[in-house]
Amino acid sequence: MPRALFSVSSKRGLLGFASELIELGWEIVASGGTAQTLSDAGLAVTPVERITQQPEMLGGRVKTLHPAIHSGILARDNAVDMRELAAAGFAPINMVVCNLYPFSETIRQPDVALEEAIEQIDIGGVTLLRGAAKNFFRVTVLCDPEDYSDVLVSLKTNGATTLRQRRGLAAKAFANCSEYDQSVYAYLSESDIAVPADSDVPDSIAFGVQRSHDLRYGENPHQAAAYYARGEVRTPLGADQLAGKQLSYNNILDVDAAWRAVSSFEEPTVVIVKHLNPTGIASADTLAEAFPPALASDSLSSFGGIIAANGPVDEAFVEALGSLFMEAIIAPSYSEAAVAQILTGRKNCRLLRMPRPFVGAGFEFRSVHGGLLLQRYDIGDPPAVTMKIVTKRAPIDEEMESLVFAWKAVQHVKSNAIVLAKGKRTAGIGGGLPSRVDAAELAIKKAASDATNSAMASDAFFPFPDSIEHAARAGVTCIIQPGGSIRDSQVIEAADYYDMAMIFTGSRHFRH
Repeated sequence: MPRALFSVSSKRGLLGFASELIELGWEIVASGGTAQTLSDAGLAVTPVERITQQPEMLGGRVKTLHPAIHSGILARDNAVDMRELAAAGFAPINMVVCNLYPFSETIRQPDVALEEAIEQIDIGGVTLLRGAAKNFFRVTVLCDPEDYSDVLVSLKTNGATTLRQRRGLAAKAFANCSEYDQSVYAYLSESDIAVPADSDVPDSIAFGVQRSHDLRYGENPHQAAAYYARGEVRTPLGADQLAGKQLSYNNILDVDAAWRAVSSFEEPTVVIVKHLNPTGIASADTLAEAFPPALASDSLSSFGGIIAANGPVDEAFVEALGSLFMEAIIAPSYSEAAVAQILTGRKNCRLLRMPRPFVGAGFEFRSVHGGLLLQRYDIGDPPAVTMKIVTKRAPIDEEMESLVFAWKAVQHVKSNAIVLAKGKRTAGIGGGLPSRVDAAELAIKKAASDATNSAMASDAFFPFPDSIEHAARAGVTCIIQPGGSIRDSQVIEAADYYDMAMIFTGSRHFRH
């Protein structure tokens, strides 16, 4: 009589599959809660301890880790192994049905304790899967209830699974174990456990990601693409999509950039992003009041962009949108009426609900040929940074408000980055250019007459005074920048010449 060992965390499909095996003449051996579930359903089941002649130990930590189990799994289909197995009083196990403790689900729970997470690290289950997968020439291994039906078809049709089928199931089991181990490793690495004491970065990294879904294409139609997610969270950023088409590759990048940017602001703020660059950022008493100045920063480029809001989207905000076409909106929440309004005439607009702001915990990665780059997220100036007025004239209160806003906004613009701001809104943005003076000229051009009495922020130092001269002629009255150029004195001299106030922050914010 063929023997199947069951040890499953997920009971989905368990009773139906086990009962079908019994009808086909299989003996069912099961451990712990799996055996109890089968017995309660009235199915004939042999408890693991009857095979091992050993009760569970250590509160259930040790159940299947016994030679009677693993020799039955690992024995090869040859006379020598079978004689040795029989001499020990053991019998072959022909099938292993096992899925693992819900580690990923556990660590996603808020405030889960490290001790609780560790208890959900499966040991026996992984060992069962690996042993059965290694011996796929003889043993069928199942780690996914979705495969139960195909195995039953093979058993009913041919009396056995095929070698090709067993090999495929073995590969799936090894992939499952690998992903599981990577999830555990990634979790421990994000704590202080796996980070060397003499470093801010780990010695090695593990992603623990799985393909969530295929995308229509990548940046361009000829590039294949897919979205990969950590754990069981299958949506980009972990956001809930309330409406609209599936996000594209480029949409996901822009939504991520927009959400990072808007999360930097505490007041009601709207950020509009196009091709990873903000086209406009504004803060106000309400989101509805913040949107028009954000749009006015560059209304032409905002067409077809991504809108991020850091507060609840209501009907007033939707009214402020007017007829602007946008690819997606991301916000912490939406009123039902706002959703209905947006979808009237905008049925393809993606609506994403993201209740958690971006806080920049952990690391970000960039792929390069042959490797990866890792760094901590840039979430603003380091705590030790202090601003220093370096010109003869200090900024007045109105200028300081504009400078502080511009400095926060410029950190989300691709380098070289220049932002002109007036109050709590951007007037012009220039970014992603190889020359800083070109970025300044673009920001001034975008602002047009609105450059008058504006503040200018630069993500890195000015290497020459030319940008200062262009800004002064456009009506810019104050500047904020990191400083640190060998020509700082010339830059300061130019600012003094035009009676501009300038602040050095000592902190650079490149974004490549």
